[in-house]
Amino acid sequence: MMDTRDCACGQTAVRDEAARWFVRLQEPVVDVAERQRFEVWLGEHPQHRDEFQVLQGLWSAADLVPAARLQALCEAPPARSKRRPLMRYAVAASVLAVALGLGLFSGLKSPGPYTAEFSTALGERRQVALPDGSVIDLNSRSRVQVRYEQDLRHIELSEGEAMFSVEHDTRRPFVVASGSGKITVTGTRFDVRRDPAETRVVVEQGTVKVQGRDAADNEFVSLTAGTGTRVNAKGFVTAAYAVNPAELTAWRSGKLVFNNASLSEVAAEVSRYREKPLRVGNEKVGNLRLTSVFKSDNTDALLKALPNILPVAVRTLDDGSQEIISK
Repeated sequence: MMDTRDCACGQTAVRDEAARWFVRLQEPVVDVAERQRFEVWLGEHPQHRDEFQVLQGLWSAADLVPAARLQALCEAPPARSKRRPLMRYAVAASVLAVALGLGLFSGLKSPGPYTAEFSTALGERRQVALPDGSVIDLNSRSRVQVRYEQDLRHIELSEGEAMFSVEHDTRRPFVVASGSGKITVTGTRFDVRRDPAETRVVVEQGTVKVQGRDAADNEFVSLTAGTGTRVNAKGFVTAAYAVNPAELTAWRSGKLVFNNASLSEVAAEVSRYREKPLRVGNEKVGNLRLTSVFKSDNTDALLKALPNILPVAVRTLDDGSQEIISK
C-alpha cells in the first residue's frame, strides 16, 4: 500500500503538521509530554524530520530578510505553486505569521536572555524543559545554573549529575561548565557527573568537545556516542574510552548498575542517595569487585545484600554513617 505522505496531498498535510509543531516548540517552556509526542511524530517517517528541518533552516535564514519584506510576506503569502521550494516557502511564511501573532518572534532578533537555577534534594530526580526545547534530567543532590545569551547557551553544573538532551542550534553553542572542565555541543545527548576530584562525561548520542575550563580552543578531546572521558581538578582531560551509556545513566530510571565496580566506587555512588556517607574500611575492601543492580531509592537493600555476595560486613559508626569492613 502506498504511503499517503508520498502524494501531493500527503506532503501538504505533513508540511502543515511540521508547521504546527514548529510554532508549538517556539513557546518559552515546552511541556515534557508534549516534547515526547513531538519526538514520536519526528521518528514516524523520514519526511517529518525533513520538513521540520526545512522550517528550522528558513527560520534561521529569516534573520537575513529585511523586516519590512518579511512582514509583507506574512501579510500576503505567495500564491500556491506546484514547485516544492515555493510550497515550502509559503509554509514558512505562514509559520512566521503565526509566530508574529503569538509574539514569539519580534524585531528579527535572536532569542532573548534567560536565566534560571534548578536543583534536586536527596533521592530526588527532576526533568527540566528549557526555552529552546533542550531538556535536563537531574540526578539526586544536583544543581545547575542556566544562562542563555544571544549567541551562547551556558550551563554550570555546580554539583551532582545531569543528562543533557540538547536541541540543535549551530548559532548558539551549548556549553556545560563543571569543575575544571567544560563541554561544548550544538545538539546531542550526554551525561555529566561532577565529583569532588573530577568531572566525568559520557555521550549517548552525537558528538561533544571536552576541554579544561582554561584550555585553548584547539586543546580538547572529541567524544562520540558510546565514549567517555574524565577531567581532573587541574583541567587535564583523559583520552576518550569506550563506555556503556545505558549502565552509566540507569539512574534516570531509578537504578544503580554496577558492572565489575570496585567497592570504593560502589560506596561513592551509594553515598549520593543516603543522608550519611558510606565508606570502605581499607584499601583491600575497597578493591573488591561487585556486579549487580539495585534500586537507588532503597540502598538499605544493597547494604543487606553485600555480606551475602562478598566477604564483607557493614557496621554503623557513631556519627550514623556506615562502613564496609572485612568479615
